[in-house]
Amino acid sequence: MSDQPSRGRPRANPLFLRDEDLREAIELLFFAYRDFTGEADVVLETYGFGRAHHRIIYFVGANPGITVGELLAILKITKQSLSRVLSQLVEEGFVDQETDQDDRRRRRLYLTEKGRALETELTQRQSKHIADAYRQVGADAVAGFRTVLRGLINEQDRGRVRRHDTDGG
Repeated sequence: MSDQPSRGRPRANPLFLRDEDLREAIELLFFAYRDFTGEADVVLETYGFGRAHHRIIYFVGANPGITVGELLAILKITKQSLSRVLSQLVEEGFVDQETDQDDRRRRRLYLTEKGRALETELTQRQSKHIADAYRQVGADAVAGFRTVLRGLINEQDRGRVRRHDTDGG
């Protein structure tokens, strides 16, 4: 008997729909997130920063000139929360805000040299963590992992994630 139903879509493997398998996935995500963020948290703490600061620094660094509105849409936090954290990053010289030339109400965000240095340090640490895991599992597992992560992101935000199609997966 074929694994393909008559409509051409692969049949869901019931193994992945069992409660214990779903719970295992949840637990793996919790532990992975803890370890993925842990080293960065230690660095951030030396500046008196938290994960909200990190997310802002990361996305401003990845998208120089991003508007406050675009950043709000990515982070899905309140304007008040963003304002509090962003103000601190601006005051302490990690982020520059520039008025948009076409719309003076809009502010564009850029990392300063100090902000780029911190973003680089944090991203290098997290990249090493991911690279070590990727090396252990191989290209097929990496491709599957990316597919699962994209599936976890709401559909409207999937396009926001950079795609780097490489021969290595």
